[in-house]
Amino acid sequence: MSHFSTVKTELRDRTALIDALRDLGHTPSEGERPVRGYRGQTVVADLTIAAGDAGSAGSKASDIGFRWDAASGSYELVTDLDLWNRPIPVERFLSKLTQQYALRSILAASASEGFQVSEQRQAADGSIELVVTRWDG
Repeated sequence: MSHFSTVKTELRDRTALIDALRDLGHTPSEGERPVRGYRGQTVVADLTIAAGDAGSAGSKASDIGFRWDAASGSYELVTDLDLWNRPIPVERFLSKLTQQYALRSILAASASEGFQVSEQRQAADGSIELVVTRWDG
């Protein structure tokens, strides 16, 4: 019996997702790889974070995978939630990842439009404030 759970996300840009995972201290592996779960069961994902990666509590943790869902045009998180053994709950992990992903997406879009970040602050509540500027000459 499979113990894997799939969580829908709005994460659509692979580069922003990889960069956001790295920003949060993870080392994602690209390409189709197995995500390990309960009793050695596996599912295949496009990006994986090994159980021994930063933020996990050892060998009892499950891998985290991100699998492209063509129907929704976004990545879905796949992991064995029964073995989730990380310092924060999966909901908080996804919240932090989504925030960092949004920041990466905004920075990339701003740069492509010729804007530069002139100020970036993180507030006590965790929100991020960006000030971007562009000089038209």
